[in-house]
Amino acid sequence: MTRLSVNVNKVALLRNSRGGNIPDVIAFAQTCEQLGAEGITVHPRPDERHIRRTDVLALRDALGIELNVEGYPSREFLALIQQVCPAQVTLVPDPPSALTSDRGWDIPTHEVFLSEVVGALRALSIRVSLFIDPDPVQVEAAAHIGADCVELYTGPYAHHFSQSPEEAIEPYRLAAQKAAQLGLRLHAGHDLNLKNLRFLKQNLPNLAEVSIGHALIADCLYWGIAEVLRRYKSALT
Repeated sequence: MTRLSVNVNKVALLRNSRGGNIPDVIAFAQTCEQLGAEGITVHPRPDERHIRRTDVLALRDALGIELNVEGYPSREFLALIQQVCPAQVTLVPDPPSALTSDRGWDIPTHEVFLSEVVGALRALSIRVSLFIDPDPVQVEAAAHIGADCVELYTGPYAHHFSQSPEEAIEPYRLAAQKAAQLGLRLHAGHDLNLKNLRFLKQNLPNLAEVSIGHALIADCLYWGIAEVLRRYKSALT
């Protein structure tokens, strides 16, 4: 079974655009849990333009499902993680000014730094995932420094899917095979939606988890959260 982790950043962005607490990020996450989501993902950025640090703490206490916290491993981010101790942390290479994640780690270049961070997080009994491009070299490097998981950046897959699904998926097949060989848990995320998700799942049999936010939250405007969760979970079966 492939687990669905709902990224609620866009819910927080909508709330912050008006002030107050509408929509309520915590209540929305709890509704996702009640409707069968297996996890909630957040990506707190330094400027708190969507998810705030207080949201991360509140979600830790409000959920019975896994909390996955994404972010660049700055000193401030790691201090938050030490305070929250979520089930999972996904390390991304985004600079503070990035609009969204648009590339994976070059792990060999940052091997010493990432190895220290991964070790520190695992010492807290936190599962560690590294956000990477679909490259077997990066998968091997993630295993070498002790990561538990890799999350494949699926932006290029989504971009090329409508032109040639088979060509779009091929790099991901190779990366997935390498992850399976090395015993790494395989995740995927970015620009996944109801048009491309089922094909991804069908072609990556060891896909353990997807993290989806933007498209899923947008779909809620048309169909409502209950129907949207049903459709996304159906695409993962």
